[in-house]
Amino acid sequence: MSNVLTSAWRIARRELRGGVAGFRIFLLCLALGVAAIAGVGSVRVAISDGLAREGATILGGDAEMSFTYRFASPQERAFMQATGARVSETVDFRSMIVKGDERGLTQVRGVDDLYPLIGSVTLEPAMPIAEALADNGIVMDPILIARMGLKIGDQVGLGTATLTLRAALEVEPDAAGSGFGLGPRSLVSMTSFDGSGLLAPGTLFDSQYRLDLPEDTDLGALEARALEAFRDTGLRWRDARNAAPGIAEFVERIGAFLVLVGLAGLAVGGVGVSAAVRAYLDRKTPVIATLKTLGAEGRVIFAAYLMQIGVLGAVGIALGLIWGAIVPLLLAPLIAAQLPIPVAFGVSAGPLLEAALYGALTALIFTLWPLARTREVRAAALFRDASGPSRALPSWGMLILIAMLVVLLVGLSMWLSGIPTLALYSAGGILGALAILTGAAWGVRRLARGLARARWVRGRTRLRLALGAVGGPGGDATSVVLSLGLGLTVLAAVGQIDTNLRAAITQDLPQEAPSYFFVDIQNDQLPAFLERVTTDPAVRRVDSAPMLRGVITRINGIPARDVAGDHWVLQGDRGLTYSALPPNGTTVTEGAWWAEDHSGPPEISFAAEEAEEMGIGLGDALTINILGRDITATITSLREVDFSNAGIGFILVMSPNALAGAPHTHIATVYAEEAAEAAILRDVAGDAPNITAIRVRDGIALVTEALQGLAAATSYGAAATLLTGFIVLIGAAAAGERARVFEAAVLKTLGATRATILASFALRSAMLGAAAGTVAICAGALAGWAVMTFVMDGTYRFEWISATAIILGGAMATVLAGLAFAWRPLAARPAGVLRAKE
Repeated sequence: MSNVLTSAWRIARRELRGGVAGFRIFLLCLALGVAAIAGVGSVRVAISDGLAREGATILGGDAEMSFTYRFASPQERAFMQATGARVSETVDFRSMIVKGDERGLTQVRGVDDLYPLIGSVTLEPAMPIAEALADNGIVMDPILIARMGLKIGDQVGLGTATLTLRAALEVEPDAAGSGFGLGPRSLVSMTSFDGSGLLAPGTLFDSQYRLDLPEDTDLGALEARALEAFRDTGLRWRDARNAAPGIAEFVERIGAFLVLVGLAGLAVGGVGVSAAVRAYLDRKTPVIATLKTLGAEGRVIFAAYLMQIGVLGAVGIALGLIWGAIVPLLLAPLIAAQLPIPVAFGVSAGPLLEAALYGALTALIFTLWPLARTREVRAAALFRDASGPSRALPSWGMLILIAMLVVLLVGLSMWLSGIPTLALYSAGGILGALAILTGAAWGVRRLARGLARARWVRGRTRLRLALGAVGGPGGDATSVVLSLGLGLTVLAAVGQIDTNLRAAITQDLPQEAPSYFFVDIQNDQLPAFLERVTTDPAVRRVDSAPMLRGVITRINGIPARDVAGDHWVLQGDRGLTYSALPPNGTTVTEGAWWAEDHSGPPEISFAAEEAEEMGIGLGDALTINILGRDITATITSLREVDFSNAGIGFILVMSPNALAGAPHTHIATVYAEEAAEAAILRDVAGDAPNITAIRVRDGIALVTEALQGLAAATSYGAAATLLTGFIVLIGAAAAGERARVFEAAVLKTLGATRATILASFALRSAMLGAAAGTVAICAGALAGWAVMTFVMDGTYRFEWISATAIILGGAMATVLAGLAFAWRPLAARPAGVLRAKE
């Protein structure tokens, strides 16, 4: 074995002395794919490191204890003081800023004198935050100031309180840890809420207690103590180790998703790798035949070229890793400016190692197939005009090895991505797309071959030449359709899904969604509110319900997470209501609703779909913490809950006796003509300034903006895949240049003009590009339909504009790549070319 390796290395070393001629596309495809994955991974790690390094600043303290609907109890306050920490109390809720007839939704944070414990607030004009909020002052986000046409010194209303605008809020140090808000931020002193009606019993608000702890505090042990003492009181705990879990999870998921998109680009690069290796070995057929004539064994030749390609592959991977590490550092200021959170850019080994593993496995998978054919080259090829190795399949042993490497690559992506199900589906999609595109390339060749013989093509020399070239042996149909088709498939899928989601949110949803959500309606305000909206002829529908929030802490006496895991219903508090009768439109799927005058043990009607996901059903007992009080009730019915129309929908509906005496407010949805919305808002806010109105169209705009960012990020990944595909196209065109030189020489000898030859070259390229685009559109439409139907549970409409652009773009890309390498064949002299083939 050592003799085989020694001989193989000697041959490989001599071949490497010839430089990288013929391997430039190989190196570029591999380097780009590795760089894309390494770059995305590096940015993801930079964000994660930034969140970890600045966790205390993002959170506003070393740790935070928060509660819904209530302030901390004396026992909870005593626990915080016992930690030796400085404790800052804040509240967070939505409300309406009022100035004359103008109303603006805002996310209000009430702060105490210690705020912020860590970091600093930046205001314009510059002043200390305590000074700005003194004597009923308020600071507001510049967006809200501009939207309402305010200026510094103006008086504004918040609830029944009158406040003075002192400054614009330029930097809120703990903004990233505050989660998603429907309105711009306003900061107000806690003392300004006295008598405002904004924090009345039952009002929707969250209280947060930030702790500035001694340096030697064990956060893990302190968290365990807090949860042990107050687990069933609705306590939520966060600390500097994971200050913004929502952002961290989002970054991790979108980063992992983009790595999977990068794998699609690497797969396209693998097509280029395979084509480059095949073209190189075709040119080396005389060398391989000579080596066999001199007695070299097939395994020695295989090992020699595997070593050579391995060395070049290592160079390509190294180039990709360098690009993937350096480019994020160069773009760091631009990336940081676009993010609302701190980032810590640097060179991290983790994403680089991940990219290197992906690159090495991909290069090996796509290299072994053409390389296996070196064993089939016979010594007789030296004395014949052989065009290259046999086109037969590799041996069964080689096919099994390639299959095992594919399984390893898929398993690695499932493990490293952190989203194994999506990784498996993505890998299956990529492999399926490659198989479909390979079949499509075969179909295109067969179709072109048949059309070339059709009667109606006779006399159309340019078209017939193009069809004959596409359908004939030795063409580049497979390389073109694979390389361009996969990138276009990703882009087509993104375009179809994005367009359908936008249509669902901006067109379908507004037609069935309410105009406004009104929250924090007090019990004594409800009759006047309903009188105003139900008597308005422009209002077609009004729904209202009592509104509370609670945390499911136990299921059948067992901690809820031990039964249902991390199901979203258990992640924080959930809205709940009570009703003596089934609400209008309720469909009970199992069990029965309680009697209207029910006075027995508390009962629950639970959402059927979520109950199935959580593994609970009729007869199960749920313990829910509401306002610090535990209420245990039994599930006696399951019902359908439709969240798709943006109306009122509760996971939990309880029998009225379960919540007797609990402070609460009401929520209402109003369906009105758009022209009447401003008058309704003005009247409601004027009569009851504590009521908060959330305009659904504004929420739709926020969701649309978020979708734009996701679509843009995915499109960038698809663009990288397309770039790799275009490079593969160039490689295929370059590899086929020698064949086109001979073809042009023969055609010139037979009397063809340069214009005819050039037109046939352009037509064949356009046909292959259009074929790749058409297949991509079909695959993208299928992916879009599957996502909209099975994931989003929505309707699907085929989007023609992007589809047409993709087909035309595919044709144009192949034409440009083909024409770039058409000039040498056109310029070649037939006599010299034909004489060289003798």
